[in-house]
Amino acid sequence: MVSAELRRAVGDLDGPFGVIDRDAFDRNIAALRARAAGLPIRVASKSLRAPHALERVLSAPGYGGILAFSLPEALDLHRLGFRDIVVAYPTVHREGLRALAADAEALAHITLMVDSDEGIDVLLAALAPTHGPAGSTAAQPLRLCLDLDASLRPAARFTRGRVHLGARRSPVREVAEALALAGRVAADRRLRLVGVMSYEGQIAGLGDAGRGAHALAVRTVRRMSVAELRERRTRVVAALREVAELEFVNGGGTGSLETSAAEGTLTELTVGSGLFSPGLYDTYRGFRHEPAAFFALPVVRRPAPGWVTVAGGGWIASGPPGDDRRPTIAWPEGLAYSSTEGPGEVQTPLHGPGADTLPLGAHVFLRHAKAGELAEHLTGFHIVAGGQIIDSWSTYRGSGWAH
Repeated sequence: MVSAELRRAVGDLDGPFGVIDRDAFDRNIAALRARAAGLPIRVASKSLRAPHALERVLSAPGYGGILAFSLPEALDLHRLGFRDIVVAYPTVHREGLRALAADAEALAHITLMVDSDEGIDVLLAALAPTHGPAGSTAAQPLRLCLDLDASLRPAARFTRGRVHLGARRSPVREVAEALALAGRVAADRRLRLVGVMSYEGQIAGLGDAGRGAHALAVRTVRRMSVAELRERRTRVVAALREVAELEFVNGGGTGSLETSAAEGTLTELTVGSGLFSPGLYDTYRGFRHEPAAFFALPVVRRPAPGWVTVAGGGWIASGPPGDDRRPTIAWPEGLAYSSTEGPGEVQTPLHGPGADTLPLGAHVFLRHAKAGELAEHLTGFHIVAGGQIIDSWSTYRGSGWAH
């Protein structure tokens, strides 16, 4: 999983450090494009969090635009020259909104997410000094995208929505709710509805491999969700197109490219995690991308025969606590965590075949469970291609960004 060429290339570096196999990264770019079946791909920046990585993906055919995770991040990316940025989550960042309102070019290239009247009120309150009253035409209108809930709520009539499968995102689900919000936008010249987004997390974000009860349940949820969302999203998008000139309809994710592309409603897809292929993406049946991002920890102790201890290691992923949120040990194969300690803040004991062959200072390579969260622990990545270190890519953290 971690090639001998890559290990040799970084063998003299002091850990901990991050490393990207650029050849694997490039192959993932091509593989994801093939899975998208001709639809353009917007890149989820939260899954990379490294401007040079974004540049490389966006320079490839079939890719265009960024799905950012905060307004300050979007403004920083815009200052670096990135364009067509959609902020994937509603913002209440007043300083960022004021900066956006004061920059005509940024207003033309950054789109904000909305899902409620209250959210629109927050935006307008922050923009009031520059955008004036509702009838004003002095300022360029704020570009908005409507977030349509994509979760599955089976038997909603009987459960009153208490059974909720998927991310809890937007309260907007049906045609009437979407049209009401679109009407609010259309009535204010300071605003313009340009897009719709809906993220089907219960399809894209749940691994479905395996034969057990859990895997069977996940596959059932995925099938039900695909059918329900196809019908509902088609209805809502058709209704919105009657009242707004939509530039894009966004959806999908690494785990749902095939079904999202086949739906017929979306004009673009989003990918992110599949570009690095972190540990959680080992659990899908329909595809397997190449692990491309790793971190290396040095062996610093030998506490007992068959055991080594590495420095640090407790880089746990967000989400429901569980073993799948721990880093995956990528090399040497056969090492395992201590059942009583697990990945630690300052040290991590490991045991298994090959432990006794690792000298002090040797590297153990791991993969984060999630893609972009790895970058929160690093100031940069060493870039390896053709068995050599050819570059270094700064992370957001290394650039001094805190988003």
